[in-house]
Amino acid sequence: MATPDVLVIGAGLAGLNCARHLHERGLTVQVVEATDRVGGRVQTDTVDGFRLDRGFQVLLTAYPETQRELDYDALDLHPFHDGALVRYNGRFQRVADPRRHPWDAPRTVLARIGTLADKLRVLRLRQALADRSIPAIMEQEERPTIEVLRERWGFSSVMIDRFFRPFLGGIFFDRALQASSRMFEFVFKMFAEGRTVLPAGGIDRIPAQMRRDLPDEAVRLNTRVEAIDEQTVTLATGNALEAPHVVVATEAPAANRLVGDVSPAEGRSTICLYYDAPRSPLDDPFLVLNGEGVGPINNLAVPSDVAPGYAPDDRALVSVMVVGTPAEDEAALQRSVRAQLIDWFGLEAGGWTHLQTQQLPYALPEQAPPFLSPHERPVRRRRGLYVCGDHRRTASLNGALAAGRAAADAVWADHTD
Repeated sequence: MATPDVLVIGAGLAGLNCARHLHERGLTVQVVEATDRVGGRVQTDTVDGFRLDRGFQVLLTAYPETQRELDYDALDLHPFHDGALVRYNGRFQRVADPRRHPWDAPRTVLARIGTLADKLRVLRLRQALADRSIPAIMEQEERPTIEVLRERWGFSSVMIDRFFRPFLGGIFFDRALQASSRMFEFVFKMFAEGRTVLPAGGIDRIPAQMRRDLPDEAVRLNTRVEAIDEQTVTLATGNALEAPHVVVATEAPAANRLVGDVSPAEGRSTICLYYDAPRSPLDDPFLVLNGEGVGPINNLAVPSDVAPGYAPDDRALVSVMVVGTPAEDEAALQRSVRAQLIDWFGLEAGGWTHLQTQQLPYALPEQAPPFLSPHERPVRRRRGLYVCGDHRRTASLNGALAAGRAAADAVWADHTD
């Protein structure tokens, strides 16, 4: 390829979306990616016929950017049941959205995860967020989520410990609930207004769909960038690439290494363990939450109950999430997870085949305040140099796509100036 108009470093969702928008406007774009595939952290591995997403990931259909940028029909999306099974006191407490599943209302009311007043507060929270725009949420005072749950919304400690800690802990990888209140209210609004879904065959169908909008020659894999000097990009091989516009679309630590301190480098860690089971331990496609607060498991799901293609016929794929730093003793972690699975599901879980343990030290950017102050970090460093990624917006699929589109707009503005 001749010298492109734009070099995009990183083929995650932000980089792909930036490249797509610029390609649509007629610019020549070259995307360079250090790994062997596109998608960034949105990946799926194939192991023994099972499709293992890189950590437990879902798509919230209410995200405005995914509605704008993705073809939902082509992704063949399949929903979770709108609710959760909360493990508490040796039993699974079934809670569900009464507006979507009114027949679950009696069990939701009786579930021992909070008071009746707490459950009414959830309805009031939903309604308040439905009446509030996303920009309005992002302009509110930014505080730790734990504080607004207690002080703004009035939830009891029981409700917080048995429901919000495992639920939000599995989203933000933070059971202490220190994530930005803006992020919490945005995500809760998205859960309430849309469905929680998986694409048939794996979460990597999302970047694969985006990749198809670019010419084959526009993406170079296994191409690591070592340095950027003005408009020259030096590769690990020692070769150099040049372009009048360079977009750094990497995770925050890599972006800081290439262009200086642009975003906080701290991230949240998680561990995901996958198991092959002869049948699903669940009756419905629920998210399972650990409301007891003991044991390594934070949340659990059976992706093969939700969407086809995750497991071979007559098998089930069980996904277990552990929140926290990578385990030094993986064998000990597997033993403790297995013991908890047996406690939850009986001796049959002792026979499940372990498929993979994924240790993800940078699963998400750190989101504690002041992560979203401002809620839209600048993507233009100077004329010719731009930075995008979920660390520039909300740490979500929505934020990554929004940042990529914003970077494309900034490049286009400079290109046409």
